[in-house]
Amino acid sequence: MSVSPEHIRPGLATGTHHDDAVPFPRIEADGPVAHGERDSWLVHAHRSVRYEVRIRDRVFDLDHTDVLEAGGRGDGGSPRRFVVVDDEVDRVHGERIRGYLDHHGVDYAMTVLAASEASKEFDTAARVLERLDAFAIARRSEPVIIIGGGVLLDVAGLAASLYRRGTPFLRVPTTLIGLVDAGIGVKTGVNFNGHKNRLGTYAPADLTLLDRTFLGTLDRRQISNGLGEILKIALIKDLALFELLERHGAALLDERFQGLTPAGDDAARTALRRAVDGMLAELTPNLWEDDLERRVDYGHTFSPTLEMSALPALLHGEAVCVDMALTTVLACRRGLVTVAERDRVLAIMRTLELPCFHPLLDSELLVRALADTVRHRDGRQRLPLPLGIGEVCFVDDVTAEELATSVEIQRDLCAPALVAGRLGRQTEDVETSGRG
Repeated sequence: MSVSPEHIRPGLATGTHHDDAVPFPRIEADGPVAHGERDSWLVHAHRSVRYEVRIRDRVFDLDHTDVLEAGGRGDGGSPRRFVVVDDEVDRVHGERIRGYLDHHGVDYAMTVLAASEASKEFDTAARVLERLDAFAIARRSEPVIIIGGGVLLDVAGLAASLYRRGTPFLRVPTTLIGLVDAGIGVKTGVNFNGHKNRLGTYAPADLTLLDRTFLGTLDRRQISNGLGEILKIALIKDLALFELLERHGAALLDERFQGLTPAGDDAARTALRRAVDGMLAELTPNLWEDDLERRVDYGHTFSPTLEMSALPALLHGEAVCVDMALTTVLACRRGLVTVAERDRVLAIMRTLELPCFHPLLDSELLVRALADTVRHRDGRQRLPLPLGIGEVCFVDDVTAEELATSVEIQRDLCAPALVAGRLGRQTEDVETSGRG
Protein backbone atom coordinates (compact mmCIF):
# COMPACT_ATOMS: atom_id res chain seq x y z
CA MET A 1 0.00 0.00 0.00
CA SER A 2 1.44 3.39 -0.95
CA VAL A 3 1.07 6.33 1.42
CA SER A 4 0.83 9.86 0.12
CA PRO A 5 2.53 12.72 2.01
CA GLU A 6 -0.77 14.17 3.20
CA HIS A 7 -1.44 10.95 5.12
CA ILE A 8 1.79 11.19 7.06
CA ARG A 9 1.49 12.75 10.51
CA PRO A 10 3.51 12.70 13.72
CA GLY A 11 3.07 9.39 15.51
CA LEU A 12 2.11 8.90 19.15
CA ALA A 13 3.76 6.54 21.57
CA THR A 14 2.26 5.26 24.79
CA GLY A 15 4.33 4.54 27.87
CA THR A 16 4.56 1.24 29.60
CA HIS A 17 3.02 2.26 32.90
CA HIS A 18 0.38 4.77 31.90
CA ASP A 19 -2.17 5.59 29.25
CA ASP A 20 -1.07 9.10 28.37
CA ALA A 21 0.08 9.52 24.79
CA VAL A 22 3.31 11.47 24.42
CA PRO A 23 4.92 12.89 21.27
CA PHE A 24 7.78 11.15 19.58
CA PRO A 25 11.21 12.66 20.34
CA ARG A 26 12.08 15.97 18.73
CA ILE A 27 15.34 15.96 16.77
CA GLU A 28 17.36 19.13 16.45
CA ALA A 29 20.31 19.97 14.24
CA ASP A 30 22.74 22.85 14.39
CA GLY A 31 21.29 25.14 11.72
CA PRO A 32 19.42 24.21 8.53
CA VAL A 33 20.71 20.95 7.11
CA ALA A 34 19.30 18.98 4.23
CA HIS A 35 17.80 15.61 4.99
CA GLY A 36 20.49 12.93 5.09
CA GLU A 37 23.38 15.36 5.45
CA ARG A 38 23.57 15.84 9.22
CA ASP A 39 26.61 14.83 11.24
CA SER A 40 25.07 15.41 14.67
CA TRP A 41 21.62 14.84 16.16
CA LEU A 42 20.28 16.09 19.47
CA VAL A 43 17.24 14.09 20.61
CA HIS A 44 14.69 15.49 23.07
CA ALA A 45 12.13 13.08 24.52
CA HIS A 46 9.69 13.28 27.40
CA ARG A 47 7.85 10.51 29.18
CA SER A 48 5.43 11.09 32.00
CA VAL A 49 5.09 8.71 34.93
CA ARG A 50 1.89 7.94 36.74
CA TYR A 51 1.40 5.29 39.39
CA GLU A 52 -0.98 4.77 42.28
CA VAL A 53 -0.49 3.87 45.91
CA ARG A 54 -3.78 2.76 47.46
CA ILE A 55 -4.73 1.67 50.97
CA ARG A 56 -6.89 -1.44 50.79
CA ASP A 57 -7.28 -3.64 53.84
CA ARG A 58 -7.99 -7.34 53.30
CA VAL A 59 -6.91 -7.07 49.69
CA PHE A 60 -7.35 -10.82 49.11
CA ASP A 61 -10.96 -10.94 50.28
CA LEU A 62 -12.89 -12.54 47.44
CA ASP A 63 -15.06 -9.46 46.83
CA HIS A 64 -12.05 -7.15 46.39
CA THR A 65 -10.79 -6.93 42.81
CA ASP A 66 -8.00 -4.35 43.19
CA VAL A 67 -5.28 -6.94 42.51
CA LEU A 68 -6.76 -7.72 39.11
CA GLU A 69 -7.76 -4.23 37.98
CA ALA A 70 -4.62 -3.64 35.95
CA GLY A 71 -4.07 -5.70 32.82
CA GLY A 72 -6.34 -7.63 30.52
CA ARG A 73 -7.42 -11.17 29.75
CA GLY A 74 -5.64 -13.82 27.73
CA ASP A 75 -6.82 -15.56 24.57
CA GLY A 76 -8.87 -17.96 26.65
CA GLY A 77 -10.82 -15.15 28.30
CA SER A 78 -9.12 -15.56 31.68
CA PRO A 79 -6.59 -13.17 33.16
CA ARG A 80 -3.04 -14.54 33.13
CA ARG A 81 -0.64 -13.45 35.85
CA PHE A 82 2.87 -14.32 36.96
CA VAL A 83 2.93 -14.13 40.76
CA VAL A 84 6.03 -13.85 42.97
CA VAL A 85 5.53 -14.54 46.69
CA ASP A 86 7.86 -14.51 49.67
CA ASP A 87 8.16 -17.98 51.17
CA GLU A 88 7.07 -16.81 54.63
CA VAL A 89 4.06 -15.08 53.10
CA ASP A 90 3.27 -18.28 51.26
CA ARG A 91 3.51 -20.27 54.49
CA VAL A 92 1.08 -18.02 56.34
CA HIS A 93 -1.15 -16.66 53.56
CA GLY A 94 -0.50 -18.86 50.52
CA GLU A 95 -3.72 -20.84 50.71
CA ARG A 96 -5.76 -17.64 50.87
CA ILE A 97 -3.88 -16.07 47.94
CA ARG A 98 -4.32 -19.16 45.76
CA GLY A 99 -7.99 -19.34 46.70
CA TYR A 100 -8.41 -15.72 45.61
CA LEU A 101 -6.74 -16.32 42.25
CA ASP A 102 -8.74 -19.51 41.67
CA HIS A 103 -11.99 -17.81 42.61
CA HIS A 104 -11.39 -15.12 39.98
CA GLY A 105 -10.45 -17.62 37.31
CA VAL A 106 -6.84 -16.48 36.99
CA ASP A 107 -4.44 -18.58 34.92
CA TYR A 108 -1.29 -18.08 36.98
CA ALA A 109 2.19 -19.34 37.66
CA MET A 110 3.50 -18.72 41.16
CA THR A 111 7.15 -18.48 42.14
CA VAL A 112 7.91 -18.70 45.86
CA LEU A 113 11.22 -17.16 46.93
CA ALA A 114 13.16 -17.11 50.18
CA ALA A 115 13.93 -13.39 50.18
CA SER A 116 16.35 -12.04 52.73
CA GLU A 117 19.09 -9.42 52.69
CA ALA A 118 21.63 -12.24 52.40
CA SER A 119 19.94 -13.57 49.23
CA LYS A 120 19.31 -10.13 47.73
CA GLU A 121 21.62 -10.83 44.80
CA PHE A 122 21.27 -10.69 41.05
CA ASP A 123 21.18 -14.51 40.89
CA THR A 124 17.86 -14.38 42.75
CA ALA A 125 16.47 -11.87 40.26
CA ALA A 126 17.76 -14.06 37.43
CA ARG A 127 15.77 -17.04 38.77
CA VAL A 128 12.64 -14.90 38.68
CA LEU A 129 13.44 -13.91 35.10
CA GLU A 130 13.89 -17.53 33.99
CA ARG A 131 10.50 -18.51 35.37
CA LEU A 132 8.85 -15.37 34.05
CA ASP A 133 10.18 -16.10 30.58
CA ALA A 134 8.96 -19.70 30.79
CA PHE A 135 5.43 -18.49 31.61
CA ALA A 136 5.53 -16.27 28.50
CA ILE A 137 3.40 -13.36 29.60
CA ALA A 138 2.02 -10.76 27.23
CA ARG A 139 4.29 -7.74 27.31
CA ARG A 140 1.81 -5.07 28.40
CA SER A 141 -1.48 -6.65 29.42
CA GLU A 142 -0.35 -9.22 32.00
CA PRO A 143 1.33 -7.42 34.88
CA VAL A 144 3.49 -9.32 37.34
CA ILE A 145 2.07 -9.48 40.89
CA ILE A 146 4.65 -9.24 43.70
CA ILE A 147 3.60 -10.11 47.26
CA GLY A 148 6.11 -9.82 50.08
CA GLY A 149 8.46 -7.69 52.12
CA GLY A 150 10.85 -5.00 51.02
CA VAL A 151 13.58 -7.36 49.84
CA LEU A 152 11.22 -9.30 47.59
CA LEU A 153 9.69 -6.09 46.23
CA ASP A 154 13.17 -4.87 45.29
CA VAL A 155 14.36 -8.13 43.72
CA ALA A 156 11.22 -9.04 41.80
CA GLY A 157 10.67 -5.40 40.83
CA LEU A 158 14.14 -5.38 39.31
CA ALA A 159 13.34 -8.54 37.37
CA ALA A 160 10.12 -7.03 36.00
CA SER A 161 11.88 -3.81 35.05
CA LEU A 162 14.51 -5.76 33.09
CA TYR A 163 12.23 -8.24 31.35
CA ARG A 164 11.64 -6.97 27.81
CA ARG A 165 13.07 -3.66 29.09
CA GLY A 166 10.08 -3.05 31.29
CA THR A 167 7.11 -5.22 32.20
CA PRO A 168 4.25 -3.76 34.24
CA PHE A 169 4.00 -4.99 37.81
CA LEU A 170 1.83 -4.61 40.89
CA ARG A 171 3.06 -4.69 44.49
CA VAL A 172 1.39 -5.93 47.66
CA PRO A 173 3.81 -5.17 50.52
CA THR A 174 3.43 -7.45 53.51
CA THR A 175 5.80 -5.79 56.00
CA LEU A 176 5.61 -2.40 57.63
CA ILE A 177 8.84 -1.29 55.95
CA GLY A 178 7.30 -2.37 52.65
CA LEU A 179 4.15 -0.35 53.29
CA VAL A 180 5.89 2.92 54.11
CA ASP A 181 9.19 2.71 52.23
CA ALA A 182 10.18 -0.09 49.84
CA GLY A 183 6.72 -0.47 48.33
CA ILE A 184 5.86 3.11 47.42
CA GLY A 185 8.86 4.52 45.57
CA VAL A 186 10.21 3.72 42.10
CA LYS A 187 13.56 2.13 42.93
CA THR A 188 14.36 -1.55 42.57
CA GLY A 189 17.67 -3.15 43.39
CA VAL A 190 19.93 -5.94 44.54
CA ASN A 191 23.15 -5.96 46.50
CA PHE A 192 26.36 -6.34 44.52
CA ASN A 193 30.05 -6.75 45.31
CA GLY A 194 29.41 -6.31 49.03
CA HIS A 195 27.47 -3.07 48.58
CA LYS A 196 23.81 -2.52 49.35
CA ASN A 197 21.51 -1.97 46.34
CA ARG A 198 24.45 -1.30 44.02
CA LEU A 199 22.50 -2.62 41.00
CA GLY A 200 19.01 -1.37 40.29
CA THR A 201 16.55 0.58 38.19
CA TYR A 202 13.96 3.31 38.50
CA ALA A 203 10.74 1.45 37.72
CA PRO A 204 7.39 2.32 39.30
CA ALA A 205 4.79 -0.32 39.90
CA ASP A 206 1.51 0.51 38.20
CA LEU A 207 -0.27 0.01 41.51
CA THR A 208 0.82 -0.62 45.09
CA LEU A 209 -1.82 -1.90 47.50
CA LEU A 210 -1.23 -1.20 51.18
CA ASP A 211 -2.94 -3.79 53.37
CA ARG A 212 -2.11 -3.37 57.05
CA THR A 213 -3.85 -6.63 57.99
CA PHE A 214 -0.70 -8.46 56.86
CA LEU A 215 1.10 -6.81 59.76
CA GLY A 216 -0.96 -8.83 62.21
CA THR A 217 1.17 -11.93 61.50
CA LEU A 218 4.52 -10.15 61.80
CA ASP A 219 6.78 -10.64 64.78
CA ARG A 220 7.34 -7.67 67.07
CA ARG A 221 10.84 -6.96 65.76
CA GLN A 222 9.55 -6.56 62.19
CA ILE A 223 7.03 -3.96 63.37
CA SER A 224 9.83 -2.14 65.17
CA ASN A 225 11.94 -2.36 62.01
CA GLY A 226 9.26 -0.59 59.97
CA LEU A 227 8.77 2.02 62.67
CA GLY A 228 12.38 3.02 62.04
CA GLU A 229 11.43 4.33 58.59
CA ILE A 230 8.29 6.01 59.97
CA LEU A 231 10.46 7.71 62.57
CA LYS A 232 12.73 8.94 59.77
CA ILE A 233 9.83 10.76 58.11
CA ALA A 234 8.85 12.25 61.47
CA LEU A 235 12.37 13.53 62.13
CA ILE A 236 12.91 15.13 58.71
CA LYS A 237 9.55 16.79 58.16
CA ASP A 238 6.67 15.90 60.49
CA LEU A 239 6.75 16.97 64.13
CA ALA A 240 3.10 15.91 64.53
CA LEU A 241 4.01 12.37 63.48
CA PHE A 242 6.90 12.38 65.95
CA GLU A 243 4.54 13.41 68.75
CA LEU A 244 2.08 10.68 67.70
CA LEU A 245 4.89 8.11 67.99
CA GLU A 246 5.76 9.46 71.43
CA ARG A 247 2.16 9.00 72.57
CA HIS A 248 1.21 5.80 70.79
CA GLY A 249 4.43 4.10 69.66
CA ALA A 250 4.24 1.41 72.31
CA ALA A 251 0.61 0.67 71.40
CA LEU A 252 1.47 0.45 67.70
CA LEU A 253 4.03 -2.20 68.60
CA ASP A 254 1.68 -4.06 70.92
CA GLU A 255 -1.25 -3.99 68.47
CA ARG A 256 0.83 -4.50 65.30
CA PHE A 257 -1.15 -1.69 63.59
CA GLN A 258 -4.31 -3.81 63.79
CA GLY A 259 -6.38 -1.27 65.73
CA LEU A 260 -7.29 -3.51 68.65
CA THR A 261 -8.40 -0.43 70.59
CA PRO A 262 -10.06 2.72 69.26
CA ALA A 263 -7.02 4.84 70.14
CA GLY A 264 -4.69 2.26 68.61
CA ASP A 265 -6.75 2.10 65.43
CA ASP A 266 -6.74 5.85 65.01
CA ALA A 267 -3.00 6.00 65.69
CA ALA A 268 -2.28 3.21 63.19
CA ARG A 269 -4.32 4.79 60.41
CA THR A 270 -2.86 8.23 61.03
CA ALA A 271 0.74 7.02 61.28
CA LEU A 272 0.50 5.06 58.03
CA ARG A 273 -1.13 7.90 56.12
CA ARG A 274 1.28 10.55 57.39
CA ALA A 275 4.29 8.35 56.70
CA VAL A 276 3.16 7.56 53.14
CA ASP A 277 2.17 11.19 52.53
CA GLY A 278 5.55 12.39 53.73
CA MET A 279 7.56 9.87 51.76
CA LEU A 280 5.69 10.45 48.49
CA ALA A 281 5.86 14.23 48.94
CA GLU A 282 9.66 13.93 49.04
CA LEU A 283 9.99 11.36 46.25
CA THR A 284 7.56 12.73 43.66
CA PRO A 285 9.42 15.88 42.56
CA ASN A 286 12.71 13.96 42.33
CA LEU A 287 11.89 10.40 41.24
CA TRP A 288 15.13 9.93 39.31
CA GLU A 289 17.25 11.63 41.99
CA ASP A 290 18.50 14.41 39.73
CA ASP A 291 18.81 16.45 42.93
CA LEU A 292 21.11 14.51 45.24
CA GLU A 293 20.21 16.56 48.33
CA ARG A 294 17.36 14.33 49.43
CA ARG A 295 15.68 14.58 52.83
CA VAL A 296 14.80 10.89 52.68
CA ASP A 297 18.51 10.05 52.61
CA TYR A 298 18.51 10.89 56.32
CA GLY A 299 19.62 7.76 58.13
CA HIS A 300 21.10 6.35 54.91
CA THR A 301 24.63 7.77 54.97
CA PHE A 302 26.33 5.24 57.24
CA SER A 303 23.60 2.60 57.51
CA PRO A 304 24.22 0.83 54.15
CA THR A 305 27.78 -0.05 55.13
CA LEU A 306 26.76 -0.94 58.70
CA GLU A 307 23.87 -3.10 57.52
CA MET A 308 26.01 -5.07 55.07
CA SER A 309 28.77 -5.48 57.66
CA ALA A 310 26.34 -6.76 60.28
CA LEU A 311 24.41 -9.22 58.10
CA PRO A 312 22.23 -10.98 59.08
CA ALA A 313 22.01 -9.56 62.60
CA LEU A 314 20.77 -6.09 61.71
CA LEU A 315 17.56 -5.28 59.84
CA HIS A 316 17.29 -2.31 57.50
CA GLY A 317 15.17 -0.08 59.74
CA GLU A 318 17.43 -0.88 62.67
CA ALA A 319 20.54 0.16 60.73
CA VAL A 320 18.80 3.36 59.67
CA CYS A 321 17.95 4.09 63.30
CA VAL A 322 21.57 3.65 64.41
CA ASP A 323 22.56 6.09 61.65
CA MET A 324 19.91 8.58 62.78
CA ALA A 325 21.08 8.32 66.39
CA LEU A 326 24.65 9.08 65.32
CA THR A 327 23.68 12.09 63.21
CA THR A 328 21.41 13.37 65.98
CA VAL A 329 24.38 13.30 68.36
CA LEU A 330 26.56 14.97 65.71
CA ALA A 331 23.93 17.65 65.10
CA CYS A 332 23.67 18.27 68.83
CA ARG A 333 27.43 18.86 69.02
CA ARG A 334 27.02 21.45 66.25
CA GLY A 335 24.16 23.20 68.01
CA LEU A 336 21.58 22.19 65.41
CA VAL A 337 19.69 20.09 67.96
CA THR A 338 19.36 20.87 71.65
CA VAL A 339 20.37 18.36 74.31
CA ALA A 340 16.69 18.05 75.25
CA GLU A 341 15.74 17.32 71.63
CA ARG A 342 18.59 14.81 71.30
CA ASP A 343 17.47 12.96 74.40
CA ARG A 344 13.88 13.04 73.22
CA VAL A 345 14.90 11.41 69.92
CA LEU A 346 16.92 8.70 71.66
CA ALA A 347 14.04 8.08 74.05
CA ILE A 348 11.53 7.45 71.25
CA MET A 349 13.99 5.02 69.63
CA ARG A 350 13.97 3.03 72.86
CA THR A 351 10.17 3.22 73.05
CA LEU A 352 9.97 1.77 69.54
CA GLU A 353 12.48 -0.93 70.58
CA LEU A 354 14.97 0.24 67.99
CA PRO A 355 18.75 0.13 68.52
CA CYS A 356 20.54 3.47 68.75
CA PHE A 357 23.99 1.89 68.65
CA HIS A 358 25.73 -1.20 67.30
CA PRO A 359 29.06 -2.72 68.36
CA LEU A 360 30.39 -2.63 64.77
CA LEU A 361 29.97 1.13 64.62
CA ASP A 362 33.45 2.60 64.97
CA SER A 363 35.60 5.30 63.40
CA GLU A 364 37.01 3.05 60.68
CA LEU A 365 33.58 1.91 59.49
CA LEU A 366 32.22 5.46 59.58
CA VAL A 367 35.06 6.88 57.48
CA ARG A 368 34.71 4.05 54.97
CA ALA A 369 30.93 4.48 54.84
CA LEU A 370 31.18 8.22 54.32
CA ALA A 371 33.69 7.79 51.49
CA ASP A 372 31.34 5.37 49.73
CA THR A 373 28.42 7.74 50.22
CA VAL A 374 30.40 10.64 48.77
CA ARG A 375 30.92 8.62 45.60
CA HIS A 376 27.21 7.76 45.57
CA ARG A 377 26.33 11.46 45.93
CA ASP A 378 28.54 12.59 43.06
CA GLY A 379 31.61 13.72 44.99
CA ARG A 380 29.99 15.57 47.88
CA GLN A 381 28.80 14.51 51.31
CA ARG A 382 25.35 16.12 51.01
CA LEU A 383 24.88 14.78 54.53
CA PRO A 384 21.38 15.39 55.97
CA LEU A 385 21.45 16.50 59.60
CA PRO A 386 18.41 17.15 61.81
CA LEU A 387 17.57 20.76 62.50
CA GLY A 388 15.56 20.40 65.67
CA ILE A 389 12.78 17.82 65.26
CA GLY A 390 10.91 17.92 61.97
CA GLU A 391 13.45 19.79 59.85
CA VAL A 392 16.73 18.94 58.15
CA CYS A 393 19.74 20.68 56.66
CA PHE A 394 22.63 19.47 54.48
CA VAL A 395 26.35 19.74 55.19
CA ASP A 396 29.54 18.90 53.30
CA ASP A 397 32.16 19.37 56.00
CA VAL A 398 31.93 16.41 58.39
CA THR A 399 35.41 15.24 59.40
CA ALA A 400 36.81 11.92 60.58
CA GLU A 401 37.61 13.49 63.95
CA GLU A 402 34.04 14.72 64.33
CA LEU A 403 32.70 11.26 63.56
CA ALA A 404 35.06 9.65 66.07
CA THR A 405 33.97 12.01 68.83
CA SER A 406 30.27 11.67 67.99
CA VAL A 407 30.29 7.88 67.94
CA GLU A 408 31.94 7.78 71.38
CA ILE A 409 29.20 10.04 72.77
CA GLN A 410 26.63 7.85 71.05
CA ARG A 411 28.18 4.75 72.61
CA ASP A 412 27.99 6.30 76.09
CA LEU A 413 24.40 7.47 75.65
CA CYS A 414 22.98 4.30 74.19
CA ALA A 415 24.04 1.66 76.73
CA PRO A 416 25.77 -0.69 74.28
CA ALA A 417 25.61 -3.74 76.52
CA LEU A 418 21.81 -3.57 76.54
CA VAL A 419 21.70 -2.86 72.80
CA ALA A 420 24.02 -5.77 72.03
CA GLY A 421 21.72 -8.05 73.99
CA ARG A 422 18.73 -6.71 72.11
CA LEU A 423 20.38 -7.33 68.73
CA GLY A 424 21.61 -10.78 69.66
CA ARG A 425 18.19 -12.03 70.71
CA GLN A 426 16.89 -14.56 68.23
CA THR A 427 13.31 -14.37 67.02
CA GLU A 428 11.83 -17.75 67.91
CA ASP A 429 8.40 -19.24 67.33
CA VAL A 430 7.62 -16.32 65.06
CA GLU A 431 4.82 -16.02 62.60
CA THR A 432 5.91 -13.55 59.95
CA SER A 433 4.42 -12.38 56.69
CA GLY A 434 7.58 -11.46 54.83
CA ARG A 435 10.93 -9.88 55.55
CA GLY A 436 11.91 -6.23 55.70
